Amino acid sequence: MNNIESTKHQDQHNAISACACCLGIQGHEAWCVTRDPNVHYAYSIVLEPRKLTIGDSLILHSLGVTWSDLAVRR
Repeated sequence: MNNIESTKHQDQHNAISACACCLGIQGHEAWCVTRDPNVHYAYSIVLEPRKLTIGDSLILHSLGVTWSDLAVRR
């Protein structure tokens, strides 16, 4: 019975300490924003479009994408 209580307490601790991005408990997933610089860059340009590199801006423009911070404003 004591073992069941210990497992329940450990599960509650793991749920609290899980990563908000990948829900990793033991460690972050390979694609997590905290580990992968490309994913971090993608998140950062969505939040702050001015961080988009000139090269990526040209690529998106050639694909017909309009990238601006107007959509981010609330």
